[in-house]
Amino acid sequence: MDKPRVKVPKKVKAGEPFEVKVLISHKMESGQRVDEATGNKIPRMIINRFEARLDGEMVFSATLYPAVSANPYLAFYVVAEQSGELEFKWLDDSGDSATAKAKVAVS
Repeated sequence: MDKPRVKVPKKVKAGEPFEVKVLISHKMESGQRVDEATGNKIPRMIINRFEARLDGEMVFSATLYPAVSANPYLAFYVVAEQSGELEFKWLDDSGDSATAKAKVAVS
C-alpha cells in the first residue's frame, strides 16, 4: 500500500457534520482474473477493512469487497464536539495495514 491521502477541513463548527475524504493506492486484485502466462488464478488481494476514529472512538467503518475499484476513495461525514485527532486505518488481505492522521480544529 502506498501512502494514504486524507482531506479534512481546517476548521469545523461544533456539532455540525463535516466531510472527510480518503484515498489510498492499492491494486485491489479481485481473485477472479487468470494469469495468461501460467493459466493460474491471480490470488485475491484487496483492502478489506477501513476504520476512522476520532480520539480513539470509532466514527466510521467499512468492509470492502472485490467489486471495489483499485485505489479506493471514500467520502463520509463526521460530527465533532471538540478539537481532536482523526486516525484512519486500512487493512488488506495479507494483513498489511496503512494509517494516517489528521487534526480537527473545532470552533
